Amino acid sequence: MTTVPSVTGRPARREPRGLFNSRRGRVLRENLIAYLLLSPAIVLIFTFGLFPVAFAFFVSVHQWRRFPGDYVGIDQYVRGLGDAAYVIFFWLALGAFAYGAWSLLRLFRLPTLSERARAAAYLLPGGVGAAAALLFLNWTAILLPLILNIPQRIRGQERVQGLFLSELAASFQFPEAVNAGSTFLIVLIAAVVLTLFCWRVIKGANADSYWLWALIGCLFVAVAALILQVTLSAVSDAVETARAAGTELPIWSQIILISAGAGMLAAAYWVWGRAMRAEHSSGLILKALAGVLLAAGGLILVMELPRALASADDDMLSGFGITIMFVVGTVPLQLAIGLFLAVLLFQNIKGKAMFRVVYFLPYIMPFVATSIVFGILFSHRADSPVNNLINALGIPDQKWLLEPQGIGRLLLGDGAGILAGPSLALIVIMLYTVWTYIGYDAVVFLAGLGNIPVELNEAARIDGANGWAIFRHITLPLLSPTTFFLSLIAIIGTFQAFTQIWIMRSPAAANSVDTIGVYIFETIRSTDPNYGYGSALSFVLFGAILIFTLVQNRIQGRRVFYG
Repeated sequence: MTTVPSVTGRPARREPRGLFNSRRGRVLRENLIAYLLLSPAIVLIFTFGLFPVAFAFFVSVHQWRRFPGDYVGIDQYVRGLGDAAYVIFFWLALGAFAYGAWSLLRLFRLPTLSERARAAAYLLPGGVGAAAALLFLNWTAILLPLILNIPQRIRGQERVQGLFLSELAASFQFPEAVNAGSTFLIVLIAAVVLTLFCWRVIKGANADSYWLWALIGCLFVAVAALILQVTLSAVSDAVETARAAGTELPIWSQIILISAGAGMLAAAYWVWGRAMRAEHSSGLILKALAGVLLAAGGLILVMELPRALASADDDMLSGFGITIMFVVGTVPLQLAIGLFLAVLLFQNIKGKAMFRVVYFLPYIMPFVATSIVFGILFSHRADSPVNNLINALGIPDQKWLLEPQGIGRLLLGDGAGILAGPSLALIVIMLYTVWTYIGYDAVVFLAGLGNIPVELNEAARIDGANGWAIFRHITLPLLSPTTFFLSLIAIIGTFQAFTQIWIMRSPAAANSVDTIGVYIFETIRSTDPNYGYGSALSFVLFGAILIFTLVQNRIQGRRVFYG
């Protein structure tokens, strides 16, 4: 330790130099402590959140029944979606590449040349870190089948204590696992060394951001390359198989046409938005016309999608159709009734606390019990409560949960056509779902109504506004965040609905109530379970929920007023 003279003439103590004594060292120490405190939560999230999703995707690209099978690529997705799977994976590759390129371009959009040079220096550790992440996935993909194949390896051996642990340790000693693990460790060490070297040598306040942008950019570009390679390989194999059978597959034309149509629809949406903001009528007319033409052309090209879905799993498509009818038939109704009840219960009436509890009871009651009770109420027997009620109104007995025909066909006859609508059995399940969730929606709407300032309503009444005007122009806009939240949760929940459908469905209704969730469960629990195909369908359902959520956020999110 050295000393330096101070202004008073006495030697001043110089702080010892060390890794954690500088400003950057203190920041590093704080980050390390923070991550150490968060490590239990990170482990739990990875173990019970990220790993099951990654494992499900791993299963979906293998021929997986009771035991791990061969790698099949995207064949399970092609089985479910037909040729549309190639289009989807092609767009996934383009989307991953676009996001990765955008992350990398952020390094070169910094204001000064020196900052851009410092940021570009992190491309090397970021790229090596991305390679380490991919090698870890490769090592895991090699190791998992070896571990899951332990029951097969110990078949016929004497069951002694420690047999499974010894086989588990032996799984890590297989040559392919050792080679993959050694390569991963070498690249990981190189990534850590390069990252620490850059942090130590290259100064900059945003070094962590530069490294993160480089890592994410390189990782997404690499993932895009892998997805594109797998997709092109699958397309090539499918085309060769079709040619060997003496037929042709128009996969590339479908990819090009559907992609061009989707691009034109996106351009039409952008042009229409610009037209609505135009200041002059001439610009409004021209841009609106251009938007209409782009939308028409896009729709014509996107009509190639039904042909791409021609070879898809009919039961899967039927399940999605039933799911969409289930969503459309339940979400608007339960939100409207929930809002109506909330407005009534918000008034100064006697016993409103009791009514709130009564309306909320269906939501907290077990689904199994209430589903069975609902099934008894809507029994096909002539003496069932609902049949007795409709008989008093002059309507004949109905089979309810046993009726597979659409409600439109029952009302209009065989000429209903596309107006057949959901089956009567599905209508009963919709009514049960609405009855279950209106209490929850009403309670949440009540909380939103309580946050609306009373002064606004009083000022509107002083200005002469009636009750409907206050509700239309004050209550509804200020309830838009609550409505947005409830609609988002309701759509996601109805897409995933299973319990009440599974309990109330009957063989007589055929598959008229089988949503995509029920079909996935049937695929996995059958006498010959196909876990790979079921996992692939689960990701298809996840993609559909994600798309609907993004569309809802885009459309309804703009109408949310947060005050």
